[in-house]
Amino acid sequence: MFAVYAAEPSPENPLASLRVGERPEPEVPAGWVRVAVKAASLNMHDLWTLRGVGIKPEQFPMILGCDGAGTLDDGTEVVLHSVIGDPNWSGEETLDPKRTLLTEKHQGTFADYVTVPARNALPKPAGLSFAEAACMGTAWLTAYRMLFVKSGLRPGQTMLVQGASGGVSTALIQLGRAAGFRVWVTGRSEEKRALATSLGAHDVFESGARLPERVDAVFETVGKATWSHSMKALKPGGIVVISGATSGDATAAELQRLFFLQLRVVGSTMGTREELGDLIRFCALNDLKPQIGAELKFEDAEQGLKAMLDGETAGKIVLSRA
Repeated sequence: MFAVYAAEPSPENPLASLRVGERPEPEVPAGWVRVAVKAASLNMHDLWTLRGVGIKPEQFPMILGCDGAGTLDDGTEVVLHSVIGDPNWSGEETLDPKRTLLTEKHQGTFADYVTVPARNALPKPAGLSFAEAACMGTAWLTAYRMLFVKSGLRPGQTMLVQGASGGVSTALIQLGRAAGFRVWVTGRSEEKRALATSLGAHDVFESGARLPERVDAVFETVGKATWSHSMKALKPGGIVVISGATSGDATAAELQRLFFLQLRVVGSTMGTREELGDLIRFCALNDLKPQIGAELKFEDAEQGLKAMLDGETAGKIVLSRA
């Protein structure tokens, strides 16, 4: 079958290991289903896979793609939940020490077919296209969990999103506005800030700018480049929710500010199947659709990955069947 995959780990030049070609069709274990992929979205996780981070060398070649939407063999339209847990685990699935994402142990969605446990294929709402539905499973689910499960914010409070144009950031803007928060956003360029405004941000600022007042919560996916600004932006008792560090680890934790102002720092990773179902229903109730910055053919995956690597995004980048 056709697939876009990583041939081997390439830490310094991730795109050097990218291949577009033929791979064996996946087997369907008991309790799993085969999905004909109609659309799949790109995530930073795909670049980490190409680099060999979070995946053992013996797992290569690995088909890329955490997210996707498509059809079961009987024609049912589905959205994929990409967290594959241990069937014997009975607790919160994101805390399962044996959990993996697609592309870490199991082949991903940038292919004609992907297999997942039956519980990981959720019904696709009619109001979402396959391309829009393919954005739900990682970026939008991560944003939903950060905002509604981890932050403790109440409608009417002020949230700051660091970074205006990535998949998680654009989801946070749209979800926050729909839920009744005052949404502030930072962006590196006028174009990125304009995008945030178009998605519902109440106010936008240059990266690192002094804010008119301190905020109740900061949502972080950037890391080193914005961490100090995030800590300074919080009012006493405020919270930073972090789900990524695309610019690297912070050089200083700002511990004096942390304890003196009684700030809270909370990590967040992906979300549960139940949260994905809630997210899909929330989007349907509020007529929310993901911001897609580029929709490409699967054969043009390198173009999308390069844009993400260079930070030239304006929402999600999606691969779609013609």
